Amino acid sequence: MKVLIKGAGDLATGIAYECWLAGYEVLMTEIEIPLAVRRAVSFSRAVYEGEAKVEDATGILVHNIEEALKVTEAGNIAVIVDEHADIRKEYRPDVLVDGIMAKKNVGTGIEDAPVVVAIGPGFEAGVDCHYVIETQRGSTLGHVIREGGALPNTGVPGEVGGYTRERLIQASANGRMEPVARIADVVEKGQIVARTGGVPVYAQMSGIVRGMLQEGVEVTKGLKIGDIDAREVEAYCYQISDKARRIGQGVLEAISSARI
Repeated sequence: MKVLIKGAGDLATGIAYECWLAGYEVLMTEIEIPLAVRRAVSFSRAVYEGEAKVEDATGILVHNIEEALKVTEAGNIAVIVDEHADIRKEYRPDVLVDGIMAKKNVGTGIEDAPVVVAIGPGFEAGVDCHYVIETQRGSTLGHVIREGGALPNTGVPGEVGGYTRERLIQASANGRMEPVARIADVVEKGQIVARTGGVPVYAQMSGIVRGMLQEGVEVTKGLKIGDIDAREVEAYCYQISDKARRIGQGVLEAISSARI
């Protein structure tokens, strides 16, 4: 079974990991400058570093279909810079998953593969894709939607450790990203955790830095550049989240129900 996943951020990585555990061959596509905040658990990190290990799986950066096939046949996950997932024409996946989480359809069609699965709002099952997976935290997280779409985006981050908006670290100005705190650092409310465009960014709560954008990328004011977890468990910084796992399991359920 060949699975092509558009996007390689933390949620897409949870999907890739579950598919990898199920024995599927996985190829992921990414943009040239990924902006995954939880990069310690994102295969998009391979774009910068050439390789990204997440728990027991390894993502390896490739540059063409030949390299991709060698990587997947060796039991690893292939990652390629391909913003529009044009490689699908050569790869010919059995399953295509849109894991970009753009909150809208930016180019996925129901004809792109025998089974097309989309993650979160912005898609309609039966029109844009065969299945939609619910991404909003709550009792329906990970549910497979066969008609209609996922719940609309609320604009409010999901609760982690009793906090929602406070746990976000957001750029204070346009410009270059300069982290002050690192992933797994424990910070206090009001502490400077980064600078963007030379302007300080302050923590809105105390806790452990669970995610932080890499140094040097250009950001815009208000962009999410980091994440703080009140639970202060270092292991959580390097583990796929429960949300990403549940969404990945939903994708597996959709694939199984398609009987391909």
